[in-house]
Amino acid sequence: MHVDLVGLGAAVLIAGLVARAGRRVGLPTVPCYMVIGILLGPGTPGPTLIEHPEDLAMLAALGLILLLFHLGVEFPVEQVLGSGRRLFIAAGCYIAMNVSAGLALGFALGWGTSEALVIGGALGISSSAIATKLLIELHRLTNAETPVVLGIIVIEDIFLAFYLALLSPVLSDSDSAAEILRDLAVSFGFLLLLFAVARYGARLVGALVGTREDELLAVLVIGLVVLVAGVSEEVGVSDAIGALLIGLVVSRTAVRERVERLVLPLRDVFAAVFFVSFGLSIDVGDLGSVAVPVAVAVCLTLIANVAGGVVAARLFGFNQRGAANIGLTILGRGEFSLILATLALGAGLDARIGPFVALYVLVLAILSPLLAANSHYLARIMPDALLRPGWRYVREETISTSCTHLDQIKITTTDVDVCPACVADGEQWVELRLCVTCGNVGCCDDSPARHASAHAAGTGHPIMQSLEDGEDWRWCFVDETLVRAPAGTPVEAGEK
Repeated sequence: MHVDLVGLGAAVLIAGLVARAGRRVGLPTVPCYMVIGILLGPGTPGPTLIEHPEDLAMLAALGLILLLFHLGVEFPVEQVLGSGRRLFIAAGCYIAMNVSAGLALGFALGWGTSEALVIGGALGISSSAIATKLLIELHRLTNAETPVVLGIIVIEDIFLAFYLALLSPVLSDSDSAAEILRDLAVSFGFLLLLFAVARYGARLVGALVGTREDELLAVLVIGLVVLVAGVSEEVGVSDAIGALLIGLVVSRTAVRERVERLVLPLRDVFAAVFFVSFGLSIDVGDLGSVAVPVAVAVCLTLIANVAGGVVAARLFGFNQRGAANIGLTILGRGEFSLILATLALGAGLDARIGPFVALYVLVLAILSPLLAANSHYLARIMPDALLRPGWRYVREETISTSCTHLDQIKITTTDVDVCPACVADGEQWVELRLCVTCGNVGCCDDSPARHASAHAAGTGHPIMQSLEDGEDWRWCFVDETLVRAPAGTPVEAGEK
């Protein structure tokens, strides 16, 4: 036991140190934990800190349970329900394209129907932790497309609950179609029961675990979560579903904020053990056999994500940069993919799923921050025909509402349909721009004389507006940002 504790402590400590170093260069913590597990596990030549990864099964299961429970506690139900039809369509298209790509790859690999369903889920659900971290680090919280990104992530979490319920009978020992249907009915029945408890029994649950002492509250809540997760597993439903849904129940109680604060450090510690444990179970010799499928999976995910970003951009009226930001910010895969792989391996499915998902998550965890930070390169080559017409001039700019000079918008219409300065000089112009402070009309930067920019530089008037038909954007020269109303806000009457 002493050696086991030394190995576990050393592995977690090293994983934390590597994760700290990784954060300094923009890497998420999940792949860092996994890499340490792989390098220090029995499947890799060199030092082995933990000879039998199965000894950590209970601690890893607790990490999985707390991950899903905390997700349920912080789940913004009201925000999702009030998001509107366009967000649900955008998220549905994104999930459908990514899951379909995963299913197609799974069937093409010939690993089996159950394995294809696991691969479909692993490729279809992005990492909310990685996406949220990118939004913060890339300073995009004020971008107009950010609420769409967050909305897609939240709706993915809803989808995860139902997908886990769907997979439970598939991952069980059911042989006949009747048994599968029975198990499926049990899974969704249990799901509906916990939803009903969340809707009608939250007050009772709050009374059960409520106390003024943080110590007792933590003990009572963890006991309840583990109990519900265990009951879920006993009735043939994944323990992850039980943990997620009891989190939804607790989120509707008066102790929600205290529970979220108390459980967070426990979640982080045991989640680290879960990811390290997953890495320990990977034999580095198996990674080579899945390198080609992983490369194909990464390409499929990248294509599906960009397509999903374009669909969302069309629905909300974003330009090329907004579409690229949406698709590349939620490109990363992490905790949910590993959860599905863990469940699959525990059910005795094809052992190649473990190294496949591990390598897939590692590659995307590295690519996602790099691609998201350089989304303007994708915006440059994205065809105008994919999005609403008229965005060519500002295709590489992030749609934002952070301009600080909106009080200087005084004139939004004009009868002038020429560039007066170009007419006087006998020059030609490409497109026209209106100074919304004084009403001056000048030619755009694609024109030889660039009179609109010259006017802004000479007068200090910050914002110009496009006068082209079908365009409603404005540009602030001072803040160097595109000025536009938030998504879904109609253009004021009379504006171009």
